[in-house]
Amino acid sequence: MSKVKGKEKDKHQPKSPLSADPQFSDEHWMRKALQAARKAETIDEVPVGAIIIQNNEVISIAYNQKERLTSPLGHAELIAIHRASQKLGAWRLSECKLYVTLEPCPMCTGALVQSRIGKVIFGAFDPKAGACGSILNLHQNAQLNHRFAAIGGVLENECSEILKNFFKKKRHEKKGQ
Repeated sequence: MSKVKGKEKDKHQPKSPLSADPQFSDEHWMRKALQAARKAETIDEVPVGAIIIQNNEVISIAYNQKERLTSPLGHAELIAIHRASQKLGAWRLSECKLYVTLEPCPMCTGALVQSRIGKVIFGAFDPKAGACGSILNLHQNAQLNHRFAAIGGVLENECSEILKNFFKKKRHEKKGQ
């Protein structure tokens, strides 16, 4: 038996589902978002992936599809929000978390506010369009009717590298034309 704040605790008690189990870590879920980003890359889309979870279960997975859909609304976050809302039968996602490989832009952050998302965890910071801390703090704007916590930098190197490599390849292809 071990003591916890003056109380004895049985070492053999089952752990809560949110304990230190790596299956439920931010890194675990971000790796799933990176898998989605890689799918985007295979169809020549900017490799951004997103996953929405609720109670440690996947609700939706998406990746950028702007080119494929010929729509500026084809961001991974917007597709994930739409799919999650459809699956849950509700537009309010207050009990959900979004994991995304790139910091959400103002459009996506606005949609996240509208969806009442519970929390956002992102990988790479976006110094040109990031609205969860880099250029704007839209997610914490007191004038809006909903605010949410955002944590950035989870698997930042991996999330940043996939984007850097994609754009490096694009520049190389453009020079070859």
